Amino acid sequence: MQEAAIDYESFFLEHSVVPFKLTTPYHGIPGKGSAFKIMFEIAKALNVKACAVVDSDLRSIMPGWIDLLIRPVLKAGFDYVAPLYHRHKYDGTITNSIVYPLTRALYGKRIRQPIGGEFGFSGKLAKFYLTKDVWESDVARFGIDIWMTTTAIANNFKICQSFLGAKLHDPKDPGKDLSEMLYQVVGAAFDLVETYSDAWKQTGASEAVPTFGFQYAVGLEPISVDVDRMIEKFRLGVKELMDIWAKVLPEETAAFLQKIVERDKEEFHIADEIWADIIYNFAIAWHKKTVSREHLLKSLTPLYIGKTASFVIENRDSDAYAVEEKIEQLCKVFENKKTFLAEKWQ
Repeated sequence: MQEAAIDYESFFLEHSVVPFKLTTPYHGIPGKGSAFKIMFEIAKALNVKACAVVDSDLRSIMPGWIDLLIRPVLKAGFDYVAPLYHRHKYDGTITNSIVYPLTRALYGKRIRQPIGGEFGFSGKLAKFYLTKDVWESDVARFGIDIWMTTTAIANNFKICQSFLGAKLHDPKDPGKDLSEMLYQVVGAAFDLVETYSDAWKQTGASEAVPTFGFQYAVGLEPISVDVDRMIEKFRLGVKELMDIWAKVLPEETAAFLQKIVERDKEEFHIADEIWADIIYNFAIAWHKKTVSREHLLKSLTPLYIGKTASFVIENRDSDAYAVEEKIEQLCKVFENKKTFLAEKWQ
């Protein structure tokens, strides 16, 4: 087992006869997705059976991770292996509040970490990825993780997930510098909602996927959150962006957002039903180009920060199990409201 590096992205190749190392310069569009395309092409050329990729900023990676990401492909015939971790309750808030509920509701698979950054996949799936005409698009710069997950699910490849333990990386305050990531990830997710509209309209209730690896308790690093600062950002958004929101959201939702800015911190709360309505209405506005897509996505940031502040206040004293139950409730709300999205999509 040897490592081959491509522009800061690492992947592992297993050869049945001779282990080897490949190194190649990358000259394409800068971005993680562009580097992945080179990896897919090498996998195709070598006719590999399985590949695994991991993010570069991990501090908790173990040698066993590679086995957990590749073995389900080699030994059980799966095509795509998503990661499953334990994370701090304030980590991964974009996943918890938007990406996981949306992808689960639309495509019917409970992949808990659809943008986790660590994946295993078959050579067959790598070849399929190369047939898609996305490599000169924004996917080549960002959005590759959600694109890989959604493409595998929507095209009926065999999906599972593997428990990897704790995900420890450089912690990010969810109220600070995530606006660019939100713009990139949600934009890619909304693009995929358009691409696979025929698929998600036919998908029923979500179902669990096979999970590999023994799940165990892990220690997690704390993440500090400045709730006061987050609420102030939300209030500023209400003041400056209501003209955009009024074109996208139902009148009663816009009125609610204006009302809660007056509440004290401990009473600040955005219900799951309202949040699901917001995300679905933004997806519809993206599809129908109600407003500029760039302005639309950038206007989502204060709403996301407000929802995250509400989540932090609600779960300040909750343990990991209770928080996961809250996320499960949010996912069910997204599933129940999916018919609204389908009706308005036409």
